[in-house]
Amino acid sequence: MAFENLSDKLSGVFKRLRSKGKLSESDVKAAMREVRLALLEADVNYKVAKDFTNAVTEKCVGEEVLESLTAAQTVIKTVRDELAALMGSEQARLRISSKLPTVIMMCGLQGSGKTTHSAKLAKYLKGQGHRPLLVACDIYRPAAIEQLKVVGKAVDTPVFEMGTQKPELTAKQAVAHARDYGYDFVILDTAGRLHIDSELMDELKRITETVEVHDILLVIDAMVGQDAVNIAKAFNDILEIDGIILTKLDGDTRGGAALSVRAVTGKPIMFTGVGEKLDELDEFHPDRMASRILGMGDVLSLIERVESEIDQKQAEETAKRLEQNKFDMNDLLSQFQQIKKMGSIKSLLSMLPGMDKQLRDVDIDDRQMLRVEAVIKSMTKKEREKPDIINASRRRRIAAGAGVKVEDVNKLLRQYEQMKKMFKQMNTKGGKRNLMRGMRMPGGPKGLGF
Repeated sequence: MAFENLSDKLSGVFKRLRSKGKLSESDVKAAMREVRLALLEADVNYKVAKDFTNAVTEKCVGEEVLESLTAAQTVIKTVRDELAALMGSEQARLRISSKLPTVIMMCGLQGSGKTTHSAKLAKYLKGQGHRPLLVACDIYRPAAIEQLKVVGKAVDTPVFEMGTQKPELTAKQAVAHARDYGYDFVILDTAGRLHIDSELMDELKRITETVEVHDILLVIDAMVGQDAVNIAKAFNDILEIDGIILTKLDGDTRGGAALSVRAVTGKPIMFTGVGEKLDELDEFHPDRMASRILGMGDVLSLIERVESEIDQKQAEETAKRLEQNKFDMNDLLSQFQQIKKMGSIKSLLSMLPGMDKQLRDVDIDDRQMLRVEAVIKSMTKKEREKPDIINASRRRRIAAGAGVKVEDVNKLLRQYEQMKKMFKQMNTKGGKRNLMRGMRMPGGPKGLGF
């Protein structure tokens, strides 16, 4: 995951600061030298890293901070605040035109993920209640139009294409089509090159001169490191971009681009690509990213993901059944299916404070959920409602139907019984009191149960 090494280095610096109690000016300056080295190793622009540590030092060497009993915590808070400011402080949002449709032009180098992220953006907008239209403006790359049609179909969004005619003409006709048929967003998937050249830029400028483009989004691969900042600066100097989509932030990248690009270009990161699936596009929140870099988790994003994916009515019905001790295999299946919609288990748990580092070397196989789902679906309606009737012969039949071993069926049934017993205990007054007491305990649960 991105920022792993940076997070580790910063954690080490802050651990040493906490161990000192009161801090001296030399302690702060020594710590900031280490922070600067950590930022440079994470591929952060040199000037950005220098300005960042100078700003933190200036705010932390005052008498009020150094004489405080919580000086180390103040330094950490200052680092967090400056990290957030470095990435933009506030979340940047798409502009919505008062006169429909709103036109978004996606641009970037070849292989940066423009086509895939055009579809991801369309899915995101559909989730916001909009009607987007994808437009094929890449007439050079073999099968580019066909690829857009494939991903467009996957996110249930129509694709407007006019073959290999000039992209600016296709864009103009697409906007007219959107206006006639009630599409409120037009997403232009433009051509890329292996490197920035005048021909590419001239084509993009012709599009902006032919249709009114409300947002120009630059798609950048975070894996290219410091080059990402150079690419963003080159595009911005010529096109005056409005925002950036940083892709592959879930990969083995040092993350320096995310920390440098705003400071160098003045343009915000609006979205991040955090996986290969078409629903794995996240809004970029600078303050939340700063917290995650410092190992503080991102509980707000976790809550938002839960709220957007969980069926509230179904959740309330399940809660009611839990209170009445009527929880059965159908409820368990429902819970697995809803969790699956939110993404990988590891990505969800990593949003909890302190969990990202603990989970780094833990192999959580999401396919295990699919196997559990297969086992439950191999049960009859009566078996799901009353698992107590599942005897040895039924277990063999269920295992064969799900393509698993009988031991796997036994394991699931044992886990179900344990969950049912736990829920029953929680429904007592004493159980609820113990649960609340456990939630207040520092350190939280010891195990994850996977």
